[in-house]
Amino acid sequence: MSVDVKKSKPRRSAWLRRGRLENIAVAVIGAGFLMMFQPFAMSLYTWSFVTLLAGTAMFIVVSKFPE
Repeated sequence: MSVDVKKSKPRRSAWLRRGRLENIAVAVIGAGFLMMFQPFAMSLYTWSFVTLLAGTAMFIVVSKFPE
């Protein structure tokens, strides 16, 4: 009796893929940009740099993920 065992790559979860998370990071960067250049709320302006920084850091980390 022979047993046919396929050797496959370990499956990574779907949320650790580059495409979707890169899009989310770009959306966070865009939100930070809009927060910085809006004339209505000082609280949005206050948090805009932190949002831009978080989006940029997320983009840098996510760009290292597999496609």
